[in-house]
Amino acid sequence: MQKNIIRRTVARILIPFIQLYALYVIAHGESGPGGGFQGGVILGASVVLYVLAFGLDEATRRISQRTTDVLSCLGVMLYAGIGVLCLLFGGNYLDYDVLPLGTPEKASHLGIMGIEIGVGITVAAVMVLLFSETARRGEP
Repeated sequence: MQKNIIRRTVARILIPFIQLYALYVIAHGESGPGGGFQGGVILGASVVLYVLAFGLDEATRRISQRTTDVLSCLGVMLYAGIGVLCLLFGGNYLDYDVLPLGTPEKASHLGIMGIEIGVGITVAAVMVLLFSETARRGEP
């Protein structure tokens, strides 16, 4: 891995910007193009770039399989939890207007934002998990 100094340096410089862009796409998903799925894919791609630059062993030390399992479950729980909260407050599943977060417009905005974050976390974690499991399959 020491021979790949250029690849590692470029990856070290680019990864924070890629992750920042992914968070931007997730955060502005309800008002423009993008959203949780697209932002999650970009975020997962930044971790894949890390694996390609630094190796699977180094990436596994930073993000374990347990972490990706927990994050993927957390994202699904956030998505489902917001839907159940809407049901508990008398609305339909994912009917954000009934959430007690101020005005119906504000509740709708915050509800959609929570859904986008949950989807982004799940997609990024599953993408990293699938890539790492596929990469491990090729190892002896």
